Amino acid sequence: MNARERLLCVLRGEIPDEVPVSPFVQEEYLSYYFDKKDTSRLYDAVQLAKELGFDLITRQYINAIPYFLQRSEENWQVSVKEAREGDNYVRRTRIVTPERTMEQVEAAPYNENILTGIHFSTVEYLIKDEEDFAAFKKNCPKHSKEDEEYIIQQGEIARKEVGDLGITCPWSIGGVYNLVSTYMNVQDMLCDALADEEYYEEYMNFFTDMVAEEHEIYAKSAFDAVGIQGNIANGAIMGADYFDEYVLPYERRALDVLIKAGKPTIYHNCGNAKVLYPEYKKLGITVWETVAEAPQGDSILAEAKEYFGEDLILSGNFDQVHFLKEATPEQVEERAYKQMMTGKKNGHYIFACSDYLEVGTPLENVKALLKGARAAAKYE
Repeated sequence: MNARERLLCVLRGEIPDEVPVSPFVQEEYLSYYFDKKDTSRLYDAVQLAKELGFDLITRQYINAIPYFLQRSEENWQVSVKEAREGDNYVRRTRIVTPERTMEQVEAAPYNENILTGIHFSTVEYLIKDEEDFAAFKKNCPKHSKEDEEYIIQQGEIARKEVGDLGITCPWSIGGVYNLVSTYMNVQDMLCDALADEEYYEEYMNFFTDMVAEEHEIYAKSAFDAVGIQGNIANGAIMGADYFDEYVLPYERRALDVLIKAGKPTIYHNCGNAKVLYPEYKKLGITVWETVAEAPQGDSILAEAKEYFGEDLILSGNFDQVHFLKEATPEQVEERAYKQMMTGKKNGHYIFACSDYLEVGTPLENVKALLKGARAAAKYE
């Protein structure tokens, strides 16, 4: 099997010739590896897969900035300014409507080596109160025909570029909870669900419709799968009962669009998740990434394999924060081999780290990771 056939086989719930070895790569490592600022999660990731020899799952942002912040329309004037301010890189987004002027401020430590893929932290949220949301809901534009055509076009481009090196799996506009928490304080969201349920239901339903609308486009695209960000509603801030009542119905409604279309999904939570295992079965997702042990998460691969069985495909579990960067190549190779032996049992597994490869990861360790995993990947 080639890499594409191998990954598609796993997504169908079948057992391939060997377990796919697919490290999660994005701008940080691509900039570090290729020694350039402006990198692409498609073109540079394809080149990296060719050079290192792994099964590629592209993790593109087709729209790093959501469609409704890309342009101005009547009653919806958008301006975005990005600049270095001291030691930070700051993005200020302003939306002016007839009723309200809203501003979001995001910042990240300035890194002269990375231009794309900056991970911003929100300093000031766009939607601060019910009046802001009312103005947002009233005036927020819908997807245009051009938005749809762009996603469809990018799917065709990605499919051609990746070829047999792997599969294409871009991030959608977001999991519902993740999307809302981008523009509203998650602490307020946690409280609203209990103290102001009517308001919570209103904004969660609004954003669910937005996500489902975009999923309709991805469902008919050439992309092989769709990435869903679910790391905010994690096991460190909520239990299964809370997730079941206040998160699951919205996430499931948006996911159902892709499920009914037969489009596989890769759901991302790289943190605490163990308490949410029953909920992940209910979501209907194809793959859960990433199984992360302490201190990044609280999941153990062998236990997760036993719990999910054939209900879910698992991805991840190799510590890329400390071990991959600090251990010797020999130690990395040995641990990768052992992890693969655990993960490949009965299939339904994609070998990966617990999150994306980081800046400063020695190349010899990445090669040792791939070597150790490949040595144990084959099915008899």
